[in-house]
Amino acid sequence: MAAGTLFDSETNTLFAEIVLPVPIARLFTYRIPAVLNDRVKRGQRVIVPFGQKKILTGIIVNLHDQPPKDYEAKPILELLDETEIIYDQQFNLYEWMAGYYMCSLGEVIQAALPSGLKLSSESMIQLRPGFSLDNSDFDFSEKERLLLDRLKAGVLSYTEAARLLDAKSIYHILKSLSSKEAIILFEEVKEKFKPKTEKHIRLHSAFTDKKSLEELFEKLAAKPKQEAVVLKYLQDVPVFTNPKLNEQGLPKAQLLQGDVSESSLGTLVKQNVLEEFEVIVPRFGFPDASHQPPVLLSEAQETARNQALAAMEEKGVALLQGVTGSGKTEIYIDLTRKALDGGSQVLLLLPEIALTTQIVQRLKKMFGSEMGVYHSKFSDNERVEVWNGVLTGRFRFVVGVRSAIFLPFDNLGLIIADEEHDASYKQQDPAPRYHARDVALVMAQIHHAKVLLGSATPSAESIYHAAQGRYGLIKLNERFGDAQLPEIVFADLSEERKRKTTKGEFTATLLRAIGETIEKNEQVILFQNRRGYSPLVQCEDCQWIPKCINCAVSLTYHQYRHALVCHYCGYREDLPAQCPVCSSKRILTLGYGTEKLEEELKFHFPNAQVQRMDLDTTRSRSGYETIIDAFERGETQILVGTQMVTKGLDFDRVSLVGVFDTDRMMHFPDFRSYERAFQLIMQVSGRAGRREKRGTVILQTANPKHELFRYVAAHNISGFMEDQLRDRHAHLYPPYTRLIDITLKHTDKKVVSAAAIQLVNSLREKLPAVKIMGPGEPMVSKIRNEFLMMALLKIRRDQGKLHEIKSTLLQTAARLQQAKEYRSVKVVFDVDPV
Repeated sequence: MAAGTLFDSETNTLFAEIVLPVPIARLFTYRIPAVLNDRVKRGQRVIVPFGQKKILTGIIVNLHDQPPKDYEAKPILELLDETEIIYDQQFNLYEWMAGYYMCSLGEVIQAALPSGLKLSSESMIQLRPGFSLDNSDFDFSEKERLLLDRLKAGVLSYTEAARLLDAKSIYHILKSLSSKEAIILFEEVKEKFKPKTEKHIRLHSAFTDKKSLEELFEKLAAKPKQEAVVLKYLQDVPVFTNPKLNEQGLPKAQLLQGDVSESSLGTLVKQNVLEEFEVIVPRFGFPDASHQPPVLLSEAQETARNQALAAMEEKGVALLQGVTGSGKTEIYIDLTRKALDGGSQVLLLLPEIALTTQIVQRLKKMFGSEMGVYHSKFSDNERVEVWNGVLTGRFRFVVGVRSAIFLPFDNLGLIIADEEHDASYKQQDPAPRYHARDVALVMAQIHHAKVLLGSATPSAESIYHAAQGRYGLIKLNERFGDAQLPEIVFADLSEERKRKTTKGEFTATLLRAIGETIEKNEQVILFQNRRGYSPLVQCEDCQWIPKCINCAVSLTYHQYRHALVCHYCGYREDLPAQCPVCSSKRILTLGYGTEKLEEELKFHFPNAQVQRMDLDTTRSRSGYETIIDAFERGETQILVGTQMVTKGLDFDRVSLVGVFDTDRMMHFPDFRSYERAFQLIMQVSGRAGRREKRGTVILQTANPKHELFRYVAAHNISGFMEDQLRDRHAHLYPPYTRLIDITLKHTDKKVVSAAAIQLVNSLREKLPAVKIMGPGEPMVSKIRNEFLMMALLKIRRDQGKLHEIKSTLLQTAARLQQAKEYRSVKVVFDVDPV
């Protein structure tokens, strides 16, 4: 049925096919109460019962008048929306994602909807009707009596009851009271989204004509503080020249500015001279941008912009390969303005929140109230407000991380994916394990929109597609304002260790350069892609290493917590004073993370301000902004961090960048390790020397003659990618093949091993033309108390229909899980793993 079509409520009992946020690959049929027949539409939210006790939020997918054959349909409990919150374009996209990424439509909906649009069930407590404490035969504890006494005044939530009793868990109390038939527990469904409100004040309508106002001032003559409140209101709100302004009133906080008495204001409200009321206000108060001048492009930028427009017109997708500092953002702004002026919506994707901070500050000056920002650090209510803002047309331009691809656009004209190579665009867990850049390409087809992919170091896949003619390729090879690319210097760790000139984790070359940079009142960025103090703790006498009790990994030492932490499951324990095996007190920390570098920097440069930027220092919503603002103002001289510091940051005074542990990055056991190391090094190098002065990049490595460094030193991105593509063609890796990872999980190692062997053997029989590697244990073979086994499928692009292969995988896994011994084995598919 077409979206929004209504049925004749007099002659039909209607049914709805509803998708629920559960990992079950089917729709659920519910009966629509007759009173809702004329209001229901595809794309609306509904509340439905699920199972014996659960209440869930679902989305209507289809409407019809055919009852289910094998069961009686339960009725919908409530319709939450007057109109759809998901359009046909989103359904088409979500269904494609479910099929391509081998998950259920319910899992896609669970990821798509901000939690503020889903309803929660909260346990509520009330006195049992007819219950009397005095007439009960049971004995009650002091806390039980306190709770029962409070329940006489009305219903309490579980949270409120716990607060009343000053206890974290009150389950045993509730269980006892239920058994004594004193209380009833039930679930109350609450909508999570709450609009932001603001208290306003307005003059009562009885005083909006001159005569009544004069009489009012006569009465207030002896009450100067109350008179001052009314005078202040009339100064700010011209009630006679524009009566509508009085209806809108004045924010209470604004009225109370200056010497206005809050108690006098309260008295006037009680006397009905003034009225206090609430209005819904937006959480995003971006200023109006109408006064902002248009972006002025350089000649090179203008040429690149025109080439991008022509490429998008011809092929639909353009790849903009612009060196760091070339001014890609200015081109994005120019293209966004053109699309908005043409009446279209625009989505700008960024890989991480760290990248949004500086760009968002700039974009909101350019686009003001037209622009919404969407990322996970925002509260539920803020994300719902952006969702609703896109629905209503308030936000025609959205800047967001990967989850922004789910937003309900209905007139999308342009999608820009900045830093398109970045692995952060890939969702790992839970399903759907999608890649936002790849989904954006499908979105564009559904919306008939154009796509611009931008990066200084494009992915091998995008370079390949451009070479095949699928994308238009535009190169921007010069930095904006004639700024020069940085000089690359290699600090030879092997030589310095032989000469014993290293100090801790620093070569003499890097320490000397840091000192000289600080003396010139310039700034330094240091990159180490490992957080914590030390990745390994070891007993010097018996070689004991602390391991996670839930995962097959060693614990990382975090000095600021004085704790050993697992970076996979979050388990933590205190650093022991002595070895638990041999009682030795000689416990060493081996290796280094950002925290240890921060400590060493403070020792070597005690007068310099050092700041660390990694996951540990940016957990709060304002963590990124605080660190970046301090660095931008020059309050911080040395910024040390993980790959957060490589992305999109633009600081005038940074003239030196140092890179640690380059050898470990290159030799990670993954076919993309060279590509990732090259991209990270080139990206962080781009932070140096952004203006008239040439910057310097110092790479610490034990092998400065490695072939990868030859490309880095020459800033030769095209040559490096050509080399990588030759290797991948020879060894059948993407983009010449498609990969699907299969991971099996179980708490028993023998069970998961046997299941993996049986699954792979079955797949080899059914898919003889597909190369299957494994099964085998991954590097980390146990996570959160589950043992893992993995297999990898390599599927050539010319080898059969991909959806048929995926169907075979799902069916074979389902048959495996029907066997009693493998029923609890989890099978996870990851399409296009990164």
